[in-house]
Amino acid sequence: MTERGTFGAGCFWGVEAEFRKVEGVVEAAVGYSGGHTKDPSYGDVCSGATGHAEVVEVEYDPSKVSYEELLEIFWANHDPTQLNRQGPDIGTQYRSAIFFHTPEQEAAARASKEKAQKRFEKPIVTEIIPISEFYQAEEYHQRYFEKNRLARFFSF
Repeated sequence: MTERGTFGAGCFWGVEAEFRKVEGVVEAAVGYSGGHTKDPSYGDVCSGATGHAEVVEVEYDPSKVSYEELLEIFWANHDPTQLNRQGPDIGTQYRSAIFFHTPEQEAAARASKEKAQKRFEKPIVTEIIPISEFYQAEEYHQRYFEKNRLARFFSF
């Protein structure tokens, strides 16, 4: 039986690629969540008007990888002290966020954030909020780095 975790850590292409490397991750899909616009497009989300963040929904086998391990990967692969940006990507759509699916995930995320804060000088600004609707991004965004091998060398 699999479970789901949803994470926003800037541009979703690199986040998806990192989670796909993890043994126990069955699937990772990029999309949008946390906003107020139903079924947004990439262009809608990029406008900043939808309230959605670029996210990765991770389906994982908890007998092979724990949610806590996924949280560690999340913290290690972006700067959670930057408000509404990652690198050159600026806007609320690039915010750092953990969208929990269960009360257990919420508790684990809060404990993990407290533990991770010790590694950063500045305060972590990551939101920890319940998952709302997840809207899968357009097909050309899925597995973007696999489809566009040179793109990873030019990403920030």
